[in-house]
Amino acid sequence: MTHANDASSPAHNLGSGLATLRARWGWIVAFGVLLLSVCGIVALGSLYTATAASVFVVGIMMMVAGFGEIIEGFAMKTWGKFFLWILLGALYVVAGLVTINNPLLASAVLTLILGAGLVASGIVRIVLAFQMKEGTPWIWVAVSGVITTLLGAMILAKWPVSSLFTLGIFLGMDLLFAGASWIGVGLALRKKG
Repeated sequence: MTHANDASSPAHNLGSGLATLRARWGWIVAFGVLLLSVCGIVALGSLYTATAASVFVVGIMMMVAGFGEIIEGFAMKTWGKFFLWILLGALYVVAGLVTINNPLLASAVLTLILGAGLVASGIVRIVLAFQMKEGTPWIWVAVSGVITTLLGAMILAKWPVSSLFTLGIFLGMDLLFAGASWIGVGLALRKKG
């Protein structure tokens, strides 16, 4: 029987994990540069393609979830639950196929949902900001709510045309920020090493 504190077992702690990462800081920075310069900039330079790629990934995820629901349906003990799980899974699979086969329609629907969600989220933040106690940073919550509401309103004001590029902008910006954060992590690990 092996014990965790045996001398032969590798050390599994935060310090050893950080040491391993510090030794590979260059690879982490390179990954960040790849995300930032290649993926992020390419996505922002080709918004229609990035939007189509985003929609394609959503379609694939819907199909995977649908197949998972169908598999889960076969584990149900009663016929009623079985048919509901199978129906739910089938709907996910069909929605995924529609998303992949008609990316423009899917992009329009996803962008509409995104815009409405941003408006609703922004309004809720504004309301919550004015309910915060004095002395708390309520103004930042309110400003965040206003910006989120305006962003959602801008998306909805230009809908359905905005559905051609909005998801691509979000993907490109996400890749830029992810790349910048990986570069920051890599450089911080280098300084600590």
